[in-house]
Amino acid sequence: MEGLDTVVAILVGAIRAGTPLVLAAMGELVTEKSGVLNLGVEGMMLVGAVSGFIATVATGNIYVGIAASIVAGMLIALLFAFLVLSLMTNQVATGLALTIFGVGLSAFMGIKYVGTPIEGLKPILIPYLSDLPVVGPILFTHDILIYAAVLLVIGVAWFLYKTRRGLILRAVGESNDAAHAIGHPVMMIRYLAVLFGGGAAGLAGGYLSLVYTPQWVENMTAGRGWIALALVVFATWRPGRVLLGAYLFGGITIMSLHIQALGFNVSSHLVATVPYLATILVLVIISRDATKIKLNAPAALCRPFHPTV
Repeated sequence: MEGLDTVVAILVGAIRAGTPLVLAAMGELVTEKSGVLNLGVEGMMLVGAVSGFIATVATGNIYVGIAASIVAGMLIALLFAFLVLSLMTNQVATGLALTIFGVGLSAFMGIKYVGTPIEGLKPILIPYLSDLPVVGPILFTHDILIYAAVLLVIGVAWFLYKTRRGLILRAVGESNDAAHAIGHPVMMIRYLAVLFGGGAAGLAGGYLSLVYTPQWVENMTAGRGWIALALVVFATWRPGRVLLGAYLFGGITIMSLHIQALGFNVSSHLVATVPYLATILVLVIISRDATKIKLNAPAALCRPFHPTV
């Protein structure tokens, strides 16, 4: 029975640890599907995290904090979009600069809030279902943002592959010039995709500071933005695979913590590297099939668009 309880605890922890990755990676997936590569996910997550935390402390309402996280992520993404789409700066260099900017800005904004306690978002207990053995704790004892992340995956998959607007977005990502030639507003579509990615990344950061560990700590994303970027490639730009990959990473993170809890004499610094080493290993394995990656990657990814009309 104790072993079963440990398994349930690991699965619940994997879902919670994987949720910010789901949110950030889904936003980046939509952005990349439009042909734009935004490497500033880490910076947008940090700005979203600190903005949501400050708004929650100021208003006492955690839902205002969640909204502030989304808006903050979108504002940072808007800056990125203006630079790479309107001014046509290099997407890779601008994304890296955005991450550095986000790290510094969030640290500056959050100086006075380090150590400030708040009450995090509470889980939703569903009558009868939450009390079911094994299944109840795993599926029906989570906060609203975890369910929202799953719905986001379903919604993005439906939008991309079942709607006309999703088809147009993918067409822009495959060939911006061809999409422009038949009358689609490439710039507007890419702006909206980048803003969506920023909002999702900001929400992912807000989840960390308002739910997962309800406090503000400098650099609290701990590289999750880069993991989210890797997950998009790991999932070959498929929403369902992003969800599975995020929970897999979350499971590895939680299992690495249980290694020490079980009494193994392993350095905590070494244990902390396990999830990132696992991510590198997975990327090495999938990168061996270059043909599959090329077939699934948006053909116009990172390609600037120069409107002629």
